[in-house]
Amino acid sequence: MDATTAASLPRLSVPPAPRPTITPSRFRPNDAPVPSRRRLSLRFHRSPVAAAAAASSPSATSSSPEPGSGIGDALGGVSIFSAATGEPVLIRDLWDQNEGMAVVALLRHFGCPCCWELASVLKDARERFDSAGVKLIAVGVGTPDKARILAERLPFPLDCLYADPERKAYDLLGLYFGVGRTFFNPASVKVFSRFESLKEATKNYTIKATPDDRLSVLQQGGMFVFKGKELLYARKDEGTGDHAPLDDVLDICCKVPVA
Repeated sequence: MDATTAASLPRLSVPPAPRPTITPSRFRPNDAPVPSRRRLSLRFHRSPVAAAAAASSPSATSSSPEPGSGIGDALGGVSIFSAATGEPVLIRDLWDQNEGMAVVALLRHFGCPCCWELASVLKDARERFDSAGVKLIAVGVGTPDKARILAERLPFPLDCLYADPERKAYDLLGLYFGVGRTFFNPASVKVFSRFESLKEATKNYTIKATPDDRLSVLQQGGMFVFKGKELLYARKDEGTGDHAPLDDVLDICCKVPVA
């Protein structure tokens, strides 16, 4: 790739995360050692799952939810926001919880160029999902207005797009979170093999879709397939741009009979 071509692609870097505000109860004596940045970063996370992911090394492994784990019931109770209306909706209300099938794709965040590429791939595959009777649900970290930026500029169908600003679904599914996973994981090099696809998907990209909470850019995504509440397929992104092979997802969707 020459320098001119590479320069045309949106940069994957983001502004540095803001330093945490220390409340009076956490002030240390003047002669006490200042905590390291790594230790401070753990205070940002909203759940033990996210904290553990942030503290893990780039090579650390974490198991995906297993079939029969009851994750479908738990995920169904999570409230996210429709990009189309801005209104909250429970995940269980998005498809038939008895026999309906759904692909739940969790993007990193709406300002991630790699997620614009994934959204573009999902959009192109929607007809195949529809013909198989499978509901496509794409969720991203950020607010509904950030989601609409992606939907309008990519474009992407609003009726398939949802926002999870507090990363509730991500925490429940145990998706990776942290600096190492986001910027330094070896799995992220896969992005360079898809350079043309990434370039095409980000023609109208804008960093304005990035969440106002800059810590959200450290979130990784994943892909899940459900039949009713039953989990059929689960894959967590190891690093930025390490998306699930769509052929694997389509293979699962097309092999399982839909009621």
